[in-house]
Amino acid sequence: MTTTLQTKDAAGSAAYPQRWAAAIVMMTAALMDLIDATIVNVALPTIRRDLQASGPSLEWVVSAYLLAFAATLITAGRVGDVVGRKRMFLGGVAAFGLASLACGLSRNPGELIAGRAAAGTAAAIMLPQVLATMRTVFTGKERGAAFGIYGAMGGIATAAGLLLGGVLTSANLFGWGWRTVFFVNVPVALAALIAALILVPETRSEQPLRPDLRGMALAAAGLVAIVYPLFEGRSLGWPAWCFGCLAAGVAAIAWLCVAGRRRERSGIAPLLPPGLLAAPAFSAGVIVQLAFAAGLQGFSLILALWLQTGQHYSPIKAGVTTVAFSAGAFLTAGLSIQLAARLGRTILVIGGLMMAAGMYGVLLAAQHSAAGVDPWQLVPGLLVAGAGLGFLVVPLINVVLAAVPAGLAGGASGVFSTAQQLGGAVGVAVVGSVFFARVDTAGFTAGFELAMPLVIGAFVACGLLSLVLPRTAVSEAYE
Repeated sequence: MTTTLQTKDAAGSAAYPQRWAAAIVMMTAALMDLIDATIVNVALPTIRRDLQASGPSLEWVVSAYLLAFAATLITAGRVGDVVGRKRMFLGGVAAFGLASLACGLSRNPGELIAGRAAAGTAAAIMLPQVLATMRTVFTGKERGAAFGIYGAMGGIATAAGLLLGGVLTSANLFGWGWRTVFFVNVPVALAALIAALILVPETRSEQPLRPDLRGMALAAAGLVAIVYPLFEGRSLGWPAWCFGCLAAGVAAIAWLCVAGRRRERSGIAPLLPPGLLAAPAFSAGVIVQLAFAAGLQGFSLILALWLQTGQHYSPIKAGVTTVAFSAGAFLTAGLSIQLAARLGRTILVIGGLMMAAGMYGVLLAAQHSAAGVDPWQLVPGLLVAGAGLGFLVVPLINVVLAAVPAGLAGGASGVFSTAQQLGGAVGVAVVGSVFFARVDTAGFTAGFELAMPLVIGAFVACGLLSLVLPRTAVSEAYE
C-alpha cells in the first residue's frame, strides 16, 4: 500500500518514519545524473574514435542531454505536484535506465545523441521530485541537513564521475570500452526503482496549478533554435538562416519571460514565474549562472579532448589529473556558505576571479607544452579554479534569493537549474566550435589555446556581474 502525504501535512503531522531511507534512495538515483555530467566527458575521445564522430557530433552528445534537461525540468516538477511525485520519480528512474542502455548500444553518433536526449529528459523528470519530496518529508534542521547532504553530493559526484569514467573506459570490461559508462547506470536504476517502490512516500501539492505543456514545447523549440546554428553554422559557412534561427529562438524564450502573468491568471503554472526577472538582482544572478555553466561545460569538453587526443593521456590518467579541480571545490564548498553569510556577494566575486585565474594557469601550462604537459603542471591551475567554483556557485542561489520574495523561492531554484543546463549547452557550442575550427588546421593544442580565453572570459564575467547581486545572503534558502 502506498503512503501518501500532502504538502501541507508535512510540517503539522508526525514525521514520515522512513524519511531518511527514502532520501538515501532518491539521492542515489540523483547521483546517476550528477555523475553523468562528468563521466561522459572523459569517454568522449574514445567515442570519437570508435564511432568516427565529428566535432559537432561530440558537442551534440553533451548538449542533447543538457537541452532536453533544460526544456523539461520546470514542467516536470509541476506535473509531479499534480499527479504525484513518487509516480513521476519512478517513471524518470526507469526511463533513465532504459536511455542509458540505449546509449551503450548505440552504433553511430545519431543513435547516441538520441539516447542522450532521452536520458536528459528522464533526468529532468526525476530530479525535481527528489527536492520536492525532501522538502515535504523533512522539516526544520533535518531539512537543512538533508539539503546540505544533497548539495555536497555535487562535488563528490564530479570527482567520482571523472575517476569512474577513466577507470571504466580504460578497463574495457567485456570489450565494451566507453559503453560501460552508460551500462553502469542500468543496475543502479533497477535497484533504485525497487527500493523507491517500497520506501518513498507519494506526495503532491494540495492546490497545484496546471503545468504549462505548451510553454515547455515552445521552450524546447526555442532552445534548439538557439543552439543548433551555433553547432552547425561553422561547417555550413554561416548561411543567413542560421541568424534567423537564432533570432527566432531568442524571441521564443523572451515571450516566455513576459507571458508568465497571463498564463498564471489562466490557472496554468508558467515556466518563468512572473515577477522573478523583474528583479535586477535575480536577472543578474541568472546571467551569472549562464556564464558559469557555459565556461565550465565548454572547458570540460575541450580539456578531455586535448588531454587524451592532443597530449595522449589515457582515459584514467586524464580522469585522475582533473580530479584536482574537484578537490579544490571540495575544500571551499563548505566554507563558502559561512563566508557568504558574512560577505555576501563579495565571496562570489572572489570565486569568479579565482576560477578565471586558475583557468589562466591551465592555459599557461598548455602554451609551454611543446614537449608534452606533465599532469603536475596542470594541478595548480585546476586546484585554484576548483576552489573558485566552491566560492562562486555553491552560495550563488542563497545570495540571489535575498532579492526574491519568499513565495517565489521555489520557482527561482527551478529557473536557476534551467539556466545552468542552457548555459552549458551554449558553452559547449561556442567554445567547442572555436576549438574544433582550430584543431582542423593547427592541431589540438592550438585549438585549446584559442578556445581557453573564452572560458576565462566567462568566469571574469561571473565575478564582475556578481557586483550587481545583493550585498548579503539569506539565512535559510530552503525554508
